[in-house]
Amino acid sequence: MNRVNRRGHNEQLFVGHLKLKDLKEQDGLNNRYLFKDHIPAYPRPEFHVSHLKHDTDRVGLRGIRRDGGFRNPADGSLLWWSLVVGSDEIRSAERRLLETTYPDRTEEQAQKQQSFLEKFATSPVFMESSRLGSYRFTFPLEEVLKAYRDQFCSGAQPVMRVFRTVLYKQEVMYAVLVHSPANQQLFSDLPLLTDDPNSVCTYRDGHFIWRSEAMCETHRYQLVCRDDVKLMDVEDVESLFYVWDHVGVALHVDEHVLQFDGDRLRETLSFCDRATPAIIPPNRFDDFLQAKHLVEVKLWPDCRCPLEREPTGPPPSSFMEQ
Repeated sequence: MNRVNRRGHNEQLFVGHLKLKDLKEQDGLNNRYLFKDHIPAYPRPEFHVSHLKHDTDRVGLRGIRRDGGFRNPADGSLLWWSLVVGSDEIRSAERRLLETTYPDRTEEQAQKQQSFLEKFATSPVFMESSRLGSYRFTFPLEEVLKAYRDQFCSGAQPVMRVFRTVLYKQEVMYAVLVHSPANQQLFSDLPLLTDDPNSVCTYRDGHFIWRSEAMCETHRYQLVCRDDVKLMDVEDVESLFYVWDHVGVALHVDEHVLQFDGDRLRETLSFCDRATPAIIPPNRFDDFLQAKHLVEVKLWPDCRCPLEREPTGPPPSSFMEQ
């Protein structure tokens, strides 16, 4: 299904989580990034993610403070979160990838292995800046699920389902739906999120497991598997733009608020620099001084902790083909 979302961006919706090869076989696709040829070899690691983030602008922040939690800002029924995939997750994914690819490598071969996965982590998933606003709430996944269980599921375990695949101009989102057991009938047409080793995303032991289909966005390197010595290496290539993928987690909250204590909201809040390109207009972002005044003086005047800023570094890529 083709539609224009509430932010004015075109998107194509597909049932289930479609890997890139399956997505390319869908009828009616017209996407110049997805169908690019001669994409350099790149890794498809398995990320284990234990934290979620929710980015918003100053209007959203005021609403979250007023409501004591999170709701759908557009009068919809879904509250969206994203996976937090940082350096720790990249390092552990690299270790798993090497152990899976070369399970019988020697200690000497393991010592010779150079870190490589971070070179491929060039999509917006891995940046500290934000495309959706200057304010970021970061929570442990289990804390969010416990709050949802207690407030929306009467203490029962939430149900997780494979929601959809959404294709944008250069972005593929795999959406996971979380809902109350009381709403089983409402979502019974969607498959359950099972622990399938071939799936793009699953949930296990307090983690989302994301098997990335396209982690790079900008391809500057080619993965080289040196099977004779059981090493993974990289080679420079001419920069090439391709699609990138990520996982979105949608909590079904209807018109209600997923509530947290005001102090806890403040503890999990940080400032983010604006990503380029951003999804919302530049005038909806604040600079750090504006953010400090809003948070420390206006919204949480009794909190003595200064507003922390997400680490700032060079952007992984331009995120836009010229």
